[in-house]
Amino acid sequence: MATRKVATVFGGSGFIGRYVVKRLAQRGYVVRVAVRDPERALFLKPAGAVGQIVPLFAPVTNKAAVQRAVADADVVVNCVGILAETGGRTFAGVHTDGAGSIAAESAAAGVRRLVHLSAIGADPNARSRYAATKGQGEQAVLAAFPRATILRPSIVFGPEDRFFNRFAEIARLSPFMPVIAGATKMQPVYVADVADAVMAALADPATEGKIYELGGPEVLSFREILQRVLKQTNRDRRMVAIPRGLAHLQAAIMQCLPGKPLTTDQLEMLSHDNVVAPGAPGLKDLGIVPTPIDLVTPGYLARFQPGGGRRPLIPAEE
Repeated sequence: MATRKVATVFGGSGFIGRYVVKRLAQRGYVVRVAVRDPERALFLKPAGAVGQIVPLFAPVTNKAAVQRAVADADVVVNCVGILAETGGRTFAGVHTDGAGSIAAESAAAGVRRLVHLSAIGADPNARSRYAATKGQGEQAVLAAFPRATILRPSIVFGPEDRFFNRFAEIARLSPFMPVIAGATKMQPVYVADVADAVMAALADPATEGKIYELGGPEVLSFREILQRVLKQTNRDRRMVAIPRGLAHLQAAIMQCLPGKPLTTDQLEMLSHDNVVAPGAPGLKDLGIVPTPIDLVTPGYLARFQPGGGRRPLIPAEE
């Protein structure tokens, strides 16, 4: 009897990870969904056959749990990342030490392929702790597993995102749309395209040891993105530029609030363009045609429109 292929996806219940898990299951893998809370990953089980998708307790900061998660795996994908430090989870612990641990244990276990999700702007010397630890994480991954493929997406959009949905909610609740660093350029990429990039990297040995930057077909300023959000939510809101000093003060105060809606580190990230570097390998090099924003976001932002996007019933003619 043939042995089934095994894939381990760290952060498999997250925004990007869930799309990767479903694709791996479709390709016939037994998928270990390595997460901090297996209960919250149970929603993925119907995406595979009985017993094909297995939620597994494996925080990236727990070496023994990481070892168990990658044992006998053919391929490993690391989708773990945090946007703010909360509950003892630090950028260094997750992005650098955790990523390095996954790579080292994968190499020791004889894993055939490793794909690591990083981010555009990852730089060990960056002022942003998020970007710096992402860059340091890349270094740790390649040091332990030189054949790893690293994918750096720009802002990722999709029905479960925390970017377009967040600003659509602001448009719904606020009488105006705050604009911070409105001139910053971004290249939003569709979550399904990122997941397809993971699958392409796993399937092609030519991607080993390479770094790919993933961006969509459009480069837009932050202000232009917010304008689209207002249009697609059908909200008439004045756009108000927030001075950098005031934004820093607000971010410092918000860091004390539950959920940390905006941090000073995120503000630092917003001060830098988030686009694919000229000449960097990207989606097209992986055989993927980038999906335009306007083909996807109107569908899931409609719920933020007045009336929830529902059209009023037309009474029948008498």
